[in-house]
Amino acid sequence: PNASNKFHFATLGLFAGYYPLEHMEAISPRPVLIIAGEKAQTLRFSKEAYEKAKEPKELVVVPGASHFAMYDKEEFVAPTVAKLADFFRKNLISK
Repeated sequence: PNASNKFHFATLGLFAGYYPLEHMEAISPRPVLIIAGEKAQTLRFSKEAYEKAKEPKELVVVPGASHFAMYDKEEFVAPTVAKLADFFRKNLISK
């Protein structure tokens, strides 16, 4: 409840200095799941990372969700956790 849903000026430089999504080609071809809120300011970064990733890949855009709402708003968290569980079950459990 105390989160401002904004970047703090002091952290912006640290954020700008490290951008792991630039390395998607190194992560792929391992399975990649990217989940982002439809209203997230960061959605464009998720879409860029998705485009760079190799198959298998999946982009899930959660309708109505902002970036921070996905941390603790039940209507966004529950379906996201279900998607994560499905992804891990499909990609991490030995067959």
